[in-house]
Amino acid sequence: MSDKRVYLYDSTLRDGQQTQGVDFSAADKTAIAKALDELSIDYIEGGWPGANPTDDAFFANPPKLKNSKLTAFGMTRRAGRSASNDPGLASLAQNAPIVCMVGKSWDFQVTEALGIELDENLAMISESIAHLKSQVSEVMFDAEHFFDGYKANRDYALSAIKSAYEAGARWVVLCDTNGGTLPDEIFDIVTDVCSVIPGGNVGIHCHNDTENAVANSLAAVRAGARQVQGTLNGLGERCGNANLISIIPTLMLKMGYDVGISHEQLTHLRRISHVLDERLNREPLRQAAYVGDSAFAHKGGLHVSAVEKNPACYEHVEPELVGNQRHILVSDQAGRSNILARFREIGVEVDPKSEAIGKLVETVKQREFDGYAYDGAEASFELLARKAMGELDRYFRVTSFRVIDERRWVDEQDEQVITMSEATVKVVVGEDQFMSVAEGNGPVNALDAALRKVLVTVPEYREAVEQIELIDYKVRIITRGDGTRAVTRVMIESRDKDGNSWSTVGVSTNIIEASYNALRDSITYKLFKSSVRSQHG
Repeated sequence: MSDKRVYLYDSTLRDGQQTQGVDFSAADKTAIAKALDELSIDYIEGGWPGANPTDDAFFANPPKLKNSKLTAFGMTRRAGRSASNDPGLASLAQNAPIVCMVGKSWDFQVTEALGIELDENLAMISESIAHLKSQVSEVMFDAEHFFDGYKANRDYALSAIKSAYEAGARWVVLCDTNGGTLPDEIFDIVTDVCSVIPGGNVGIHCHNDTENAVANSLAAVRAGARQVQGTLNGLGERCGNANLISIIPTLMLKMGYDVGISHEQLTHLRRISHVLDERLNREPLRQAAYVGDSAFAHKGGLHVSAVEKNPACYEHVEPELVGNQRHILVSDQAGRSNILARFREIGVEVDPKSEAIGKLVETVKQREFDGYAYDGAEASFELLARKAMGELDRYFRVTSFRVIDERRWVDEQDEQVITMSEATVKVVVGEDQFMSVAEGNGPVNALDAALRKVLVTVPEYREAVEQIELIDYKVRIITRGDGTRAVTRVMIESRDKDGNSWSTVGVSTNIIEASYNALRDSITYKLFKSSVRSQHG
């Protein structure tokens, strides 16, 4: 094995399942395993056979992996049983070609948690490893609480992992189970371990309780460990596990290690990170290292000016290497460089010396002072910019709208309630005037429905408008004082049938008007991007 080869072990399907609020189905596990296999993760831990019906269902019909090896997780034999007579070990051997077993390496845990003699624990480790070694292709040992155990009783902690290694374990994995060890301690302890057991057989498994799991994993590699365990997006119990999405590019791009992933595969990192978020039905973390929307986002005018000259001024790697892209944000901190950079991104050719640029900068700054936020609503900014440059036609004009809310109690006990919203809009499209009425489950939904009711009658608009789906709606009060008279900002995120998403913003002292402004921009943006010809005169 090359000294630069580091093996990756993903435990998302087990450790990730222990995250509060996460409950994978067998189908979820299969989809995630296939995504990991696409990335060529060396080992994919499928779960613990026999622990729950989901893991049983997953192992009963395991995914066919092309690049990765499926691993089953379990524990050493129980005290008082022989390895050949332990049902847990038998289940492990039947479910996967590779097995990872957890066992105690801290003397305190042995005597207190297990209530057995220290020598009996060593026998449980070695006998379990030896027994399964004859039945599967590879066996690993996860040394639970290793670092706490090492600090309490170095000799016993080392004897535990030596028992596993000498019994035939391919990997002995040092676990920072409580997540409280610091990087300098990890480096020193792993260095010591690698003087006893070859680094090519030593792994690291870190929890993130002090926000050091990634740093600890990298420190262990520097000290000689050649397997790193972690999860996608740092999923895991309590504060999570070491985040492989951060570890992988750091090992490859910063430290020069071979992790079995090609540079072409690395460009899928952001997408695979989002596969997990999609399965969990949650928004990806914008600030996530390497793959987040903000990872290569530049807002300050000074930064943008420098990035325009050379991205290395404010970027540590090229965003394309990890499947991400650069974002130039527009806000009240923006300067001419931000505006010009955004124009290039959206394909607008403009003279850098144009007076319109200066006016647009001032307009953006004034609007952000009034409450707009264009760094989170790039579709609204693009519409503003194209309008300033004379490139945006008006597709429709709403001359008035009215929204009525009704709440009606239908029984004498005031327990059954009917709430209804009704919106009336008057719209001009071209030379034609329309009036439409629609009901909704809220005032914004009713207004949206009434507006669409008109626009879908325009043949040129119908296909684009019918595609629009509102997927997120956020309201924020942006002035202090009397909250009921405050300025309100509404952010709307929309999506079309192809999965393209865009965000728009509206601001007003009236929440319905702010919502309408954001809705209008959302529809206008989709029509423009669909190259629909304006019918408005």
